[in-house]
Amino acid sequence: MIKFIDTEEVLPIRKEVLRPGKLTLDECRFPTDKLPGAFHLGLYLRGELVSIASFHPQNYGVYTGEGLQLRGMATIEEYRGRGLGNQLLNFAIVYIRGQKVNYLWCNARKTALQFYLNMGFEQISPEFEVRGIGPHYVLYIKIS
Repeated sequence: MIKFIDTEEVLPIRKEVLRPGKLTLDECRFPTDKLPGAFHLGLYLRGELVSIASFHPQNYGVYTGEGLQLRGMATIEEYRGRGLGNQLLNFAIVYIRGQKVNYLWCNARKTALQFYLNMGFEQISPEFEVRGIGPHYVLYIKIS
């Protein structure tokens, strides 16, 4: 089941998956978590939250219209490879299409590049380094 969740619910998975052993729960908050229009999604299996994604209004570069940035998408390791991230992102895209958002973009880790390309995103930047995390790319998908 996929549902809208609050910031507090995403923090444990952000800490475990995205910043393992590096940050406290409180340090896993994004400044954009509470922006007007921001939302978080969670995918539950048998009552356990196993996959998350956060979205907030943010335009990118030369792209026109309303943009959303995807941040903090993560799936607990034991549940990876089951298509859960795909389900979560497809749910988000259908939802934001109804919100009249024109595009979605993200800074994706190099290790997740193929996932996003398979979802229909386009790579729009060369590789760049996020200090302490590793190589990333900017990716974009047109919504409407």
